[in-house]
Amino acid sequence: MTTADPTEKRERIVVIGADAAGMSAAHQALRSAKAAGRDVDVIALEKTSDTSYSACGIPYLVSGTVGATDELSARTPEKHRAMGVDLRMNVTATKIDLNTRTVTYAHNAGGEEVVRFDKLVLATGAHPIIPQWAVTDGGELVGGVHPVKDLDHARHWLDLVSRRSRGGIAIRRRAAVVGGGYIGVEMAEAMVQRGFSTTLLTRSAVMSSLDSDMSERVREAVQAGGVDVITNTTIADIDIVDGHVRSVTASNGQVYPTDVVVLGLGVRPATELGVAAGLPIGEQGGYLPNERQEVAEGVWAAGDCCEVIERIRGKYVLAPLGTHANKQGRICGYDVLGGSHAFPGVLGTAITRFVSAGTHVEVARTGLGTREATEAGYDVESLVTVGGTASGYMPERSPIATKIIADRRTRRLLGVQIVGGAQSAKRIDTAAAVLWGEMSVDDLATMDLSYAPPFATVWEAIQLAARRLSDRM
Repeated sequence: MTTADPTEKRERIVVIGADAAGMSAAHQALRSAKAAGRDVDVIALEKTSDTSYSACGIPYLVSGTVGATDELSARTPEKHRAMGVDLRMNVTATKIDLNTRTVTYAHNAGGEEVVRFDKLVLATGAHPIIPQWAVTDGGELVGGVHPVKDLDHARHWLDLVSRRSRGGIAIRRRAAVVGGGYIGVEMAEAMVQRGFSTTLLTRSAVMSSLDSDMSERVREAVQAGGVDVITNTTIADIDIVDGHVRSVTASNGQVYPTDVVVLGLGVRPATELGVAAGLPIGEQGGYLPNERQEVAEGVWAAGDCCEVIERIRGKYVLAPLGTHANKQGRICGYDVLGGSHAFPGVLGTAITRFVSAGTHVEVARTGLGTREATEAGYDVESLVTVGGTASGYMPERSPIATKIIADRRTRRLLGVQIVGGAQSAKRIDTAAAVLWGEMSVDDLATMDLSYAPPFATVWEAIQLAARRLSDRM
């Protein structure tokens, strides 16, 4: 073991994790130091061989829409180093000592080092949820069963979808996708596009973050796109032959033959290091930073390892998205050097699509669903309105169903959900802006939005939906 020179006096910032949050923090810290005329070292530790990549793009890489893994990387390790970050790859942080202000890390190839810090940023991300049935007695994943979280997983899936035989026996190209959230739907699209007969199995509804009347629209579209959708079920057992999956048995008793299983069951925050060092975590396992992303004196955290404040209810939630990670990392980079930037919270805004076999459905949401709003004590009124994305005589027109959720007493907008065809889902950003400003359903109905026949109807779809709910209330 080697240690840093204890007499060294340069201010040192250590960042653990070199993806979206970590590298946003590292580079903003360097920019802040330069602007303030301060001389700092920024050291980033990353356990993999990848940095600054788009995990959200992995399903499109697997489907073949994106041509190569490198296309998902925003900056190479060499670029980060050229910009001033002391980036150390293929090393795993194993211990944080808040008393000595040191981090111990192990090289994946062997050997251990200790580095001191003045300020520490935790950007360790999240682990994919792996059910017990997916793991062998030896602790390895069953052959053909894999999550979708990082570029190593992406490489594994690219290998799996390109195989035509195993042990000299032709693979029938059947896939089971477990989990009906964003990754599940996107990976179901990828597997169908790769020529797999695909079954999606989910414990509740497809896109259960939506209200049931909206999630049912998504289920119908995914089913129409060639995916066999099985809702309200879990995996009870798995059949393994020669170390490789052959079928899964669902809790409904049905057996589904399959050659690969996609695990799309969500993530849990990677907070083991901080917990061992005595840092507190929330009910959902994430760090609980203040608005400056600080979790303890001289220690900051950002990204998927954190819980975040949901603005409408004012409570901590998990919202593992690259958008938040980049913003939080930037705030860390300011504030580790004495800044006062604040992360303002989240609304739960999210968007995806499913495209297959002539089916094109886009899905988006922001704010609270009906159940969440009711549990929060609001007097909930909601309405689904079906309209179009363009004037009726335009060939671009596609259907759009918009659900507006509001409070009867205050008329405050609480949430919006959209399920529709091409060019429908990005309308959710208008709703998010209204929610951000704590405006009413009437404000949404009457604000000045753009119109031309190729882009919208005279009453823009989201405004038509808001107007009809306003009239009802």
